[in-house]
Amino acid sequence: MSDSVWILGTSMTRFTRHEGRDLVDLASEAALDALDDGGVTVHDLDVLACGTLFSANASVGQQLLGQIGQTGISIYNVANACATGATAVRVALMAIRSGEASMALALGVEKMGKMGLLGSPPRAPKGPTTYEASGRFGSVRSVDGLLGTKTMPGVFGQAGMRYAHDHPGVGFEQFAKIAHKNHLHSTLNPLAQYRKEFSLDEVKASPMVAYPNTLLMCCPTGDGAAAAVLVSEERLRSLSADQRRRAVKISASVLTSDPYVEGGQVQPDVNTLTRNAADVAYEQAGVGPGDLDLVELHDCFASAELIHYDNLRLCEPGGAGDFIDSGAPYRDGATPVNVSGGLISKGHPIGATGVANIYEIATHLRGEAGDRQIPDARVGLAHVIGLGSSCGVHILERSAA
Repeated sequence: MSDSVWILGTSMTRFTRHEGRDLVDLASEAALDALDDGGVTVHDLDVLACGTLFSANASVGQQLLGQIGQTGISIYNVANACATGATAVRVALMAIRSGEASMALALGVEKMGKMGLLGSPPRAPKGPTTYEASGRFGSVRSVDGLLGTKTMPGVFGQAGMRYAHDHPGVGFEQFAKIAHKNHLHSTLNPLAQYRKEFSLDEVKASPMVAYPNTLLMCCPTGDGAAAAVLVSEERLRSLSADQRRRAVKISASVLTSDPYVEGGQVQPDVNTLTRNAADVAYEQAGVGPGDLDLVELHDCFASAELIHYDNLRLCEPGGAGDFIDSGAPYRDGATPVNVSGGLISKGHPIGATGVANIYEIATHLRGEAGDRQIPDARVGLAHVIGLGSSCGVHILERSAA
């Protein structure tokens, strides 16, 4: 039997601040819409993989089925930083490949509200802090900012500046162009959190957060959910011709974590795990970067998108600056990147993002993306990275049926 796994139905809610709606409400909307999109019901499912980060201990999967239908199936609640949604998809896929299931629902959901950039932890106190529990502890000073940083704006700001230092031709202008592009793309996406175009000058002039990223180069926090119904090839053959025609093949599914690298204990390495995941994914799918018709990558900051051009092999080594300058990642360019508006404009409800990126790719491969449609898209890549934990890369292909 073929071990191919297909996406039968997908959906996502609008990413925004959903006042008055709780986590389970958002999850239920995405789940029911994905099931309806696939032409199936909750009774057809064998497994649910539910991803959420900030409510990881709340048994959200069980609460979800309590609202849409308790059928007694296996439920896996997963949390894996910003890769939470992609991990849910991979758990569902592995359940099907193992033979445990023939149809599964993968879902990611998050309510974040106003948490600050990427839900960053509170700023460390200035100066020494004295621990007086026993009188034996001395003065402890925070090393954040002295020996690298673990705050997200700082990590990705430093990663971008390191790339700029190593590769002439990359500077503030190139990072700003990425944000300009993604805000422009978002104007065509009705599900994006923000849908306003900003000029390059406006991007540059917005308040500085962590150089080189200004406020308009940073993703917002928000609420939302996304879902995908996965099905085995054998089960797909038993479905209708229209269901088979709209199905999207998962040609590669890869999850990596941080390997040890020199200096990685001081400043987090945001590159190696993505390079490793991309290389394995291309090999699994039997395609190369030049075969991709569109890419949804993890642009939590403009500097992140630029370095991931290189990490995902979308450009020549060191060529990320030339890549954005050429216009290649714009919607009408050679390799459109973040046609949805990306995290910068579409939004980044952490648990939902990995599934939402897959939703976007699948929607284009089906030819159902409306005004933002990439013509004749056949192959796409979805990427997400959870700092200090995992990178998920999925390559999807349009059905030949």
